[in-house]
Amino acid sequence: MSFDRARLLQLLPTVYGLRDAALGGSINGPLGDLLGVLAEQILVLEEDLDQLYDDQFIETCADWAVPYIGDAIGYRTLHDVSADVGRARAEVAHTIGFRRRKGTVSVLEGLARDVTGWRSAAVEYFQRLITTQYMNHVRRHIHAAPDLRDWRALEKVDTAFDRIPRSIDVRRIESRRGRHNIPNVGMFAWRLQAYPLRFSPAARVDTRRHRFHPLNIDAALFTLPVDVDPETNLVGPLNVPDRISRRVLDIDLDDAPVGEYYADTGRLQSLRLFVDRDDGFGLQPVPRAELCSCHLGDEGATWAHLPAAGLIAIDPVLGRIALPPEATDAWRVRVTYHYGFPADLGGGEYERAASFTDESDSSLATPPTREVPNESATIQAAINFLGHEGLVVITDSGRYEETLTVNVPAGARLEIRAANDHRPTVILGDTLELRGGADSEVRINGLLIAGDALEVPDDAGNALARLDLRHTTLVPGLTLAPDLTPQSPDAESLVVRLAQFTLTLTRCIVGPVRAAEGATLHAVDCVIDAMDVTALAFCAPDPAADPEPGADLTLEGCTVIGRITAHRMPLVSNCILWARSIADEPPVHSELRQDGCVRFTWLPSTSRTPRRHQCLPESAPDVVSTLPRFTALRYGAPGYLQLNVASGTRLMTGADDETEPGVHHHLANTWRETNLRVRLDEYLRVGLSAGIFYET
Repeated sequence: MSFDRARLLQLLPTVYGLRDAALGGSINGPLGDLLGVLAEQILVLEEDLDQLYDDQFIETCADWAVPYIGDAIGYRTLHDVSADVGRARAEVAHTIGFRRRKGTVSVLEGLARDVTGWRSAAVEYFQRLITTQYMNHVRRHIHAAPDLRDWRALEKVDTAFDRIPRSIDVRRIESRRGRHNIPNVGMFAWRLQAYPLRFSPAARVDTRRHRFHPLNIDAALFTLPVDVDPETNLVGPLNVPDRISRRVLDIDLDDAPVGEYYADTGRLQSLRLFVDRDDGFGLQPVPRAELCSCHLGDEGATWAHLPAAGLIAIDPVLGRIALPPEATDAWRVRVTYHYGFPADLGGGEYERAASFTDESDSSLATPPTREVPNESATIQAAINFLGHEGLVVITDSGRYEETLTVNVPAGARLEIRAANDHRPTVILGDTLELRGGADSEVRINGLLIAGDALEVPDDAGNALARLDLRHTTLVPGLTLAPDLTPQSPDAESLVVRLAQFTLTLTRCIVGPVRAAEGATLHAVDCVIDAMDVTALAFCAPDPAADPEPGADLTLEGCTVIGRITAHRMPLVSNCILWARSIADEPPVHSELRQDGCVRFTWLPSTSRTPRRHQCLPESAPDVVSTLPRFTALRYGAPGYLQLNVASGTRLMTGADDETEPGVHHHLANTWRETNLRVRLDEYLRVGLSAGIFYET
């Protein structure tokens, strides 16, 4: 019961209420004021009593009570990976239910998802062994030889969904060598995520040929994983973010009554196609009956297997689209699809609200805003409308081919931002020169920029003070060939010629950076990719045979491909500097070595840097066991700069928190695997052994 001022006054004799009303009117007399103070304290006690009751249940208890409830049921704490992964509340809530089904495949899959955040599948290898069978329990699906006509089984060989039986393998599964043995359980994890790109213009090759990726590159399409109920179903191909094969998509389009991969209804599925056939109906979703899946590989100057009239062909492996012969130049194609990538990095349709401009800044509490394309058709039109200050918000994942100019007034800020859950592509027709008055700033957030570089020129009148890039990609090599080869491998992505300038990069992917001495660059969780370990990733503008030292360089959780020449390195922490020297030049060079620190970082031993602390490979027993081995080194590949497990334990735990250094340090992948191993020890049946395998 709630005791407010009026309620307490009713509990007193009436004479006190009448006397107080005569003094103050109604209940606002001196006695009423006193009772009001008492009511506030009673309310505090009521809330405390309610919370004490709530603290008895894991669903409603305060955060401080979670470990105590967990301790009461023997819960073992894990690494706190992120706000969504490794949190104790959900695990404690599920613990009793999991223990009742301890050792079952469904429990192992559910645990893996909870403690790692990765989509995972469990495999009991005793069910995939060629063995002499007990005649009272014949397993007819166990064959000593595979059926070579069963393409579904053959397509899944050496994956988590491989159903072809094998002879016994006695090597230890914990070392990821042996698999098929009676006590073995394999845990397969998909470290890549499927990121969407919705209603994006397909890149046009010619009248009939298009590509899904807005940069006009070949990119595999990925499955949008569907959540599975671990109590009733096991993880299957539709529940993991993996590449879509041609035959699977073909069956999905032709035989399935309701498509699992392609949606011709309002449901969000793995891919969808929209075509404007210039017939007055505008962009319309393409029905499944008009689609086919085939190999659209190169065949001379064209593609193989271009479709017949009335059909549109899709190649999910190469990410290509072929229109029917009746298509004209007026036809427009938009796509919704998913691509694979390791992390929320560069431009992408993921949650970025936390990176938006701090609205508490009184000078920009209500910045003038212009939306593209809702209010202005182009980005430059929106910038001009705002007078080069304020906020330009791009509200779609469209493609903008423009030549931009920016000149921010003194003391002002211009921010060009993609709306949350959108990733527009900007193809620059020329160098984007950023200018401004004294104490002015430019911010760019959430864009994919290709075609040309960004430059802060040092000319008369340019006093721009700051450039802040967040969740932005400046394509290394400016443009890419369909096979991901950079078309301008020697071109820089970002040039800063002003001496007194601050450049900040957060969760960005950029090509080579040139910054003048006197400026400062601070990069956090970024990639600086010179596309070759002997090329210059960072130095002063206009490098000659002997490059001049660039700006003061601070790197935290970054991966740099190429050589570095900086004036000063105040801090380099948890990074991978993958470079190789030319002649006698050190691969990583700091002109001032008495100031700064390089810590928990992989860099060549011949580098000339400030004092180093726990850096690799010099702190390891041997060099070979710590060499970085990346899944892919080309931007556009799904596993771009993802460390392969072949890199070795010493490197995979080389950061200051015993996770991997480099741009994916913030993912804490080592912690995720440790969490899974702890839970496997607890939930595996006695006598079983488990190994962890990465599918992506």
